[in-house]
Amino acid sequence: MADYLRYLLGRFMVIPVTLLIITAVLYGFVMLTPPEVRAELYMPNSQRVMTPERYQNMIAIRIKMYHLNDPYPIQYALWLKSLVQGQWGYSPTLREEVLPSLLRRTPVTLELTLYTMLFFIPLGLLFGGWAAWQQRHPPDRAFRLVAFTATSLPMFITALVLLAVFYVALHWFPPERLSISSSQVLYSDSWRVYTGLVTVDGLLNRRLDITLDGLRHLVLPVLTLSMAHWATLGRITRALMIEELQKEYIVAAKARGVPTRGLVWGHAFRNTTAPALASSALSAASLFTGVIVVEIIFGFKGVSELLLSVSGTADAAPVLGFGVYSVLVVLLIMFGLDVAQGLLDPRLREQREIHAAA
Repeated sequence: MADYLRYLLGRFMVIPVTLLIITAVLYGFVMLTPPEVRAELYMPNSQRVMTPERYQNMIAIRIKMYHLNDPYPIQYALWLKSLVQGQWGYSPTLREEVLPSLLRRTPVTLELTLYTMLFFIPLGLLFGGWAAWQQRHPPDRAFRLVAFTATSLPMFITALVLLAVFYVALHWFPPERLSISSSQVLYSDSWRVYTGLVTVDGLLNRRLDITLDGLRHLVLPVLTLSMAHWATLGRITRALMIEELQKEYIVAAKARGVPTRGLVWGHAFRNTTAPALASSALSAASLFTGVIVVEIIFGFKGVSELLLSVSGTADAAPVLGFGVYSVLVVLLIMFGLDVAQGLLDPRLREQREIHAAA
């Protein structure tokens, strides 16, 4: 247990170091904007209707007040201090603070990401293992064909095809997060928000109809997000599984008469799961990017709504805040997958401990 906790601590310490490096680069891009332009973001709308001389004077005051002419290290340190204190800046476009705006929209994005991972990770592992077991047989060929198609189609094409078939033609799964009647319940006095996830809060409020409606609206977005990641994870699992099945201990066990099914799923698949999950960690960034695209297509008002609201403006505060937010989310997803990988494969911890001792 102590070894596993040390492994978790080592993986967790990567998060602040990586976040520090990436935020330093992000703020460097902000520094490319002239101080006068950045100072305008701190000007309330009521103060922008004034004489040019007074306006320029107010700009100069803001530049001095917010240290916009200071060297980069000083500006970055001040900004990082505000970031740690929860002050992510004010957006004149949104007319509110950036961090509360992001947190209010987070449950929508979190729910979509969570169900996507719960869907494609187990199915990707199982289908990849099944295809390896049935290598060169019709099930394997069918899997490779579907996986190739899923990885070849752009995500927005997949979304449009699913909408055309299952919403326009069949009227099964509508877009947006909830139906109109369910959305009205969320704004009523009887509704209590526990987690912000409608599928969970529906159960906690004893409104199974809300939960089912939320799940119905999640089907198409989750399928759209899962297809490419499921195919990639399945193909990696298949390749690793085929390699594992050719190792000496499997061949020797077959020679001793051990049932093939037990070897495939009891030994080879277990040894393949952890390396396959490592490949899932590499796709965490693309998963979050895909969530933003899918939210826009299906009308989910998550963090993508913030980007749409400030697009075409010079409002840097929400864009910078979204950059930090997205990096943090990706790092946490990768940490979660590292935790699962460590649980499934203790050899990873032992290897890291051996390297550290050396």
